[in-house]
Amino acid sequence: MTGPKLNERPGTRAVLRHSRTSAFKVRPVLDLIRGQEVVEARAILRFAERDAATLVGKLLASAAANAENNDGLDPEELYVSACFADEGVTMKRWRPRARGRVTRIRKRTCHVTIVVSRLPEDRLARARARRAAEAGSRRARRAAGGRRGRPTRRDEQRPGTAPPPAAPEAPPSDAPTPEAAEVAAPASTGTESAGTESAGTESAGGEDR
Repeated sequence: MTGPKLNERPGTRAVLRHSRTSAFKVRPVLDLIRGQEVVEARAILRFAERDAATLVGKLLASAAANAENNDGLDPEELYVSACFADEGVTMKRWRPRARGRVTRIRKRTCHVTIVVSRLPEDRLARARARRAAEAGSRRARRAAGGRRGRPTRRDEQRPGTAPPPAAPEAPPSDAPTPEAAEVAAPASTGTESAGTESAGTESAGGEDR
């Protein structure tokens, strides 16, 4: 028994016709995203190590844009309900070989189709809960990174923790600085020695008289 036809399947589709690659190369990439959410499918195609992943990624973005603009659906609530690649026209070319012979070259093409649909209610509820949990964990990590290295009020009130070191007090403006004291000390010493010498001179003069 055959499955439902393409026009009977619910969802929004995007079709790429006459792609210059073979369906044999595209089908393994389509198997990676079949049944996945659009957000996860984009991440898978981004890191897939196949050339056909770029082609399929553009087609998936086109299908999501069609669903958003034409059907009014949220791209984050979509999943890949169907995707397949059909054989297209094969172009025949010839290559010369030894002894006057030729070899046939087959340049194959394919038609790629991707259908996206809205997630069922149970999967949609699980996806929303997972995104809310991821958003909460990201906020918690950002808050923890902002508080890192700073003591919180709870840590200050905890009896086993030492209080933060107090900032050194600034000296009063009237008190002399150490440099000024060092400069003033030699000056006072010179004045005292000069007074002593003057006193000795006076005493010597009195004796002569």
